[in-house]
Amino acid sequence: MEKPSKIAPAKGNLGVLLPGMGAVSTTFMAGVELVRKGKSQPVGSLTQMGTLRLGKRTDARSPLIKNFVPLAELKDLTFGGWDIFKDNAYQSAANAGVLNPQDLEKVKSFLSTIKPMKAAFDHDFVKLIDGPNIKKGKNKYELALQIKEDIANFRKTSRASRLVTCWCGSTESFVKPEDVHSTPEKFIEAMKSNHPMIAPSMLYAWASVTSGVPFANGAPNLTVDIPAIQKLAHDNNVAICGKDFKTGQTLMKTILAPGFKARMLGLEGWFSTNILGNRDGEVLEDPGSFKTKEESKLSVLEYILQPQLYPQLYGKMCHKVRINYYPPRGDNKEGWDNIDIFGWLGYPMQIKVDFLCRDSILAAPIVLDLVLFLDLAQRAGMRGIQEWLSFYFKSPMTAPGLYPEHDLFIQSMKLKNTLRWMKGEDLITHLGQEYYD
Repeated sequence: MEKPSKIAPAKGNLGVLLPGMGAVSTTFMAGVELVRKGKSQPVGSLTQMGTLRLGKRTDARSPLIKNFVPLAELKDLTFGGWDIFKDNAYQSAANAGVLNPQDLEKVKSFLSTIKPMKAAFDHDFVKLIDGPNIKKGKNKYELALQIKEDIANFRKTSRASRLVTCWCGSTESFVKPEDVHSTPEKFIEAMKSNHPMIAPSMLYAWASVTSGVPFANGAPNLTVDIPAIQKLAHDNNVAICGKDFKTGQTLMKTILAPGFKARMLGLEGWFSTNILGNRDGEVLEDPGSFKTKEESKLSVLEYILQPQLYPQLYGKMCHKVRINYYPPRGDNKEGWDNIDIFGWLGYPMQIKVDFLCRDSILAAPIVLDLVLFLDLAQRAGMRGIQEWLSFYFKSPMTAPGLYPEHDLFIQSMKLKNTLRWMKGEDLITHLGQEYYD
């Protein structure tokens, strides 16, 4: 694949559209505004704080990523979104309880101006919450057209020269790909006939991609991971990526598991449990939604450890995941892991991890990076699945028939090499023989 001949400059406003204006979205928007006002730092954001080594180690060239590739600037971001509740972004952020009142007060006037558009909602896909701010239409196709209209109106009113959509809504009930997801034509017919396997998130994806707007999927829902949407993304020259933001427990797994495999340490079992009290936890009380999340979280170890290649080490591993809704904890999730490993001569050892994390604090910089990188990919003419953004996801999308890469360190190298490739710099292999020849 040849490198992009030219990356269009990031001129004008970049409109950020967020289906789901809950804890993650409002933490992201509030954080961007606090950083813009010079009141805080964008900790956790690779695009804002990360550097990139160019050339040899002896060259001492390590520019900030944002100075190396032409990313949109934070001052040019403008926000909109949809939600089933009518609360503006300030009210929603206050309800979510992620940020303290002092920080929220600094951005109250800004967040209060961001009011959600009516959402496309289907109770069959998210059973345990309901809200009044919902679109009406005779079928799902009509709802998708209404979302397209919302996108066009937002483009006008925000005076954005470019848009990106990032799904920050709830985890939907588990869906497997079916024939209705196979082609754009069948997908449209299924929307018109209100087919039960067409989820609300898919309506947003269809509306975005057919409007020429890149789409990132932050939940484990199928959404853009179906042939119909992928074909439309290709045909409309639109970048897509997903799925499921890699935040707490799975982030730790993608850091620890590659270390065990690199040292050829065996794994007998990995038991993971989570307690959280935000809207995500409430939604995941439903078995259908939990099944979607469970599939996303369970696949990680299989792909990293490759038990088919190392049956003596990982062929019999027992991997369990539990998620429990516990209201007192709010957004401050606790991810607890018991890991049974074994070493030389099969002698057993144990590792315990208790990660008292803040889900939305970990997710917000991911949203920022995905928005900026997707916009970059779009301006570089990189259409379809952006596998180089796997770094940010629990269940990375890949080309059909290709297994996903879950190892965080390989993902990081892939992302940085893609940026080097886009700018015509040498890729870094870390071979290092040139220093010794």
